[in-house]
Amino acid sequence: MKAAIVGLRHCGKTTLFNALTGGVAEVGSYSSALKPNIGVRKVGDPRLQVLANLTHSARIVPAEINLSDVNYVPRETQESGAISAEVLGYLSTADALIQVVRCFDDPSVPHPLGSVDPLRDVASFDLELSFSDLGVLERRLLRLKDKMKSAKPSERAAQQGELSLLERLKGELERDIPIRNQSLSAEEQKMLSGYQFLTAKPMLLVANVGEAELAAAAELERDLAARYPGFLVLAMCAKLEMELLELSAEEAREYREALGAPAGAVQRLVSESLRLLGLISFLTTGPDESRAWTVPQGTPAPQAAGKVHSDIERGFIRAEVITYGDFVSCGSEHEARKRGVLRLEGKDYIVQDGDVINFLFNV
Repeated sequence: MKAAIVGLRHCGKTTLFNALTGGVAEVGSYSSALKPNIGVRKVGDPRLQVLANLTHSARIVPAEINLSDVNYVPRETQESGAISAEVLGYLSTADALIQVVRCFDDPSVPHPLGSVDPLRDVASFDLELSFSDLGVLERRLLRLKDKMKSAKPSERAAQQGELSLLERLKGELERDIPIRNQSLSAEEQKMLSGYQFLTAKPMLLVANVGEAELAAAAELERDLAARYPGFLVLAMCAKLEMELLELSAEEAREYREALGAPAGAVQRLVSESLRLLGLISFLTTGPDESRAWTVPQGTPAPQAAGKVHSDIERGFIRAEVITYGDFVSCGSEHEARKRGVLRLEGKDYIVQDGDVINFLFNV
């Protein structure tokens, strides 16, 4: 999974990037750089340690989220009046966008637009994404109309279907409805799979509060969630989460209690990011390693096998599946087989979160 962390200068996105990755990217001055910070967040999954203990695994390999900290300069403060091509390139390759909006006052770090106004900042960024998608749609529509002039009759039906869909998307975007909030059939979604529309990407909105605003964070989160039903919303103090990385677990716990800050904000953000994309994890375990593999909900067993290795997908025969709970109760694959809770599943089986799987294949 790839996620791009975006936001205005001095909103705390690089601070959040550090809190997520354990990195030490420079905050503040980074805002003027074009190249993103790149890092990895390992997805904590306590099930892996339990499985590793049972199967005596040599190592644990959690799932990962690849993160980029992307600089965004709003058109209000730049001469070109648009997001740069470099930034658009980084955003287009992301599976999800994590938009950080500033919800704290700090006179020593002025807001680039002169005042703290999270609603304005969200609207500003959404507008830029819409402009980008409208540009893509307009260019594609022009090419498609030219192509249809010389198309064979057998090709025109498909081209007309695409034309009608793109014109509908464009009309909705012009009415300020992002593609992610538009009604699309499964067939239409498949038709659009080759595009990288930015307003179609899942969005997680992080309301970055200061320590002084922590007490009101839950209320702020509810208010923003009600205002932006198409987003997942999370309120947290990125600066606090970054600073707590330098403390021991006990010191961090005491500091949280003193501030009244809830634990688990970073892990919750990771979990929400996975939920945003509809991702689940299946597990493999043995003497070599215990590992988590992320796949979209609804993934058939052969495609899940392909995450492990393309040869396994190509030669898939069946999957030996034990639920995580049954595996722990039994203590081993041998005992699970003995008790009859190990199931043999075929090509149509839809992998579930927490399935412990051994793929049988022949190539």
